[in-house]
Amino acid sequence: MPARYLSRLRLSAFRNYAFAALDCDERHVVLIGPNGAGKTNLLEAISLLSPGRGLRGVPFANLGNQASDQPWAVAATIDTPDGPADIGTGAADEGGRRVRINGANARTIEEMSDYLRLLWLTPAMDGLFTGSASDRRRFLDRLVTTLVPSHSAAVADYDRAMRQRNRLLEENGDPLWFDALEAEMAAHAAALHFARLDAVTHLRSQIAESLDDAAFPKAHLALTPLFEDHHVPASSPALEAELRALWATARSADRAAGRALEGPHRIDLDVSYAQKQMPAALGSTGEQKALLVGLILAHARLVKARTGIVPFLLLDEIAAHLDPDRRAALFVALDALDTQCLMTGTDPMLFDALEARAQRVTVRDGRLNA
Repeated sequence: MPARYLSRLRLSAFRNYAFAALDCDERHVVLIGPNGAGKTNLLEAISLLSPGRGLRGVPFANLGNQASDQPWAVAATIDTPDGPADIGTGAADEGGRRVRINGANARTIEEMSDYLRLLWLTPAMDGLFTGSASDRRRFLDRLVTTLVPSHSAAVADYDRAMRQRNRLLEENGDPLWFDALEAEMAAHAAALHFARLDAVTHLRSQIAESLDDAAFPKAHLALTPLFEDHHVPASSPALEAELRALWATARSADRAAGRALEGPHRIDLDVSYAQKQMPAALGSTGEQKALLVGLILAHARLVKARTGIVPFLLLDEIAAHLDPDRRAALFVALDALDTQCLMTGTDPMLFDALEARAQRVTVRDGRLNA
């Protein structure tokens, strides 16, 4: 039995749900229904119980039910070793969102992470290894946020400061404004770079510990260099100073390019298939999917080891592209994590191997039937 699990979920005016109610026990949850029924919307609602913008990454203003004039809301009860915790989030003024925990307004979004951590896989991530570097950075930052909840705020603050500097480049603004913005960028950049590096280092070690497990291919991970032509300082203050100096001397080149040409917004997550010693992008579609699943499972184990909180897993259409042996291996691996997993699919037979270890819920036209 997992130490914590989602026992109650309520949605109001969210996506295609006017209202939805789901009560769960500690078992996995399998959502079955046709395409467009609202299965992924339900996972998205749960994903908002964590820092960031959820598994689709869309603006909060876009989450409401188009047929309703009510603000969207998501409320859940998480059974924890210290007792149940009520967590809710919903639309706020000016396109933002609010968070309440146990009936009180949360001081920060990150407070939700004291009660649950979340990881997810969606079909949109199937092309991660062949897609853009920006997709892999977002994926990496999601992994880091599961370990360090404040990381998503550091990324957002860095991006905001960088956009302000880009506007200043267009206007050929005051050097004192440049100094101030570059100092702010550098502080956020150093924090997010070292958080990324720490996460990748520990995840690599976690994967190496189970390299002889043949159920899923194992990934070898590395970050591409932060700088093109010189060494990265080992301390945060030194890196901040290095970045401030770099951006100050690069203003003319950055103005010509219309953006900062160097910084943590330019790195990539380099992933290779460890057993075959080849880039992940060269693997077959099935190998890439299995590699991604193995990576998420390893990260879940790392989060458990580092934080003491086993993350909930949201796996959208997870079984459709795995052969029967890998599906069975996945379900065994999920059981071994001692966590609750919510999965979706159109074919209930794909989840037969779970037997009574999963609660099955039918989803149709924004309605749930447990």
